[in-house]
Amino acid sequence: MHHRMHSSEGGRGRGHRRPHYGPRRPKHNVPVNILYTDTGFEAHVFCVGFAKENIRINLTNDLIYISGTRKPEEEYPDFLLQEYPVKSFERWFELSEKVDQAGITAAFRDGILVITAPWLPTAQPPEREVKVE
Repeated sequence: MHHRMHSSEGGRGRGHRRPHYGPRRPKHNVPVNILYTDTGFEAHVFCVGFAKENIRINLTNDLIYISGTRKPEEEYPDFLLQEYPVKSFERWFELSEKVDQAGITAAFRDGILVITAPWLPTAQPPEREVKVE
């Protein structure tokens, strides 16, 4: 898995406008931890406050796209600093050609989304004994 992350600014102070990138306002990011193993990789996405029914994972052209939304409240406080998402988030990563995209699974526990992606069998080096001549 290669790391090409969509990045947006999460914090803002009073009286400062949030930066504008492109034709639409960027969504917030959530922290992600990535763990490589012998059998594949795991991405642990910090989604506290989001219901699993409102989290989407899509695979398109060797990209994995993760997004979440939450029902907007009537009013949001005027935070002095806002570092975690209030309404939505989105992250995407480029997948390695070694990933078995058909084998990708996801589980949601205690506000953490765990995405597991196994390596393709051909991506693992075969075991063999090398004879000394």
